[in-house]
Amino acid sequence: MDTSTKVIILAAALAAVVLVFAVAVLMRLVRTRRDLRRAGLPTGPRWVFWGAVLYLVLPTDLVPDPVYLDDIGVLLLALRTVRGSLGERERSSAHRPDRQLADDYGK
Repeated sequence: MDTSTKVIILAAALAAVVLVFAVAVLMRLVRTRRDLRRAGLPTGPRWVFWGAVLYLVLPTDLVPDPVYLDDIGVLLLALRTVRGSLGERERSSAHRPDRQLADDYGK
């Protein structure tokens, strides 16, 4: 095997690994979308989700397509934003029963 064939095989293997990682992140985004729907969050995090998915499928990228680092970065940022919004929603709803309980005891 000559050097160029080895480089091509290595590049293809690296691209496959990055693609698997991107698909795993996309699956997490889909699960997050379902969680958002159940949680009843405002539309802001939903726009972030759809913007990340749109960036993933559009042919225009910041970095050429064999390198999915920009796509993965956008998906991770969207996932972090959406999960953060979901966490804030859960934290605020977790405090409500305590306040209600305190109000009940205060009466």
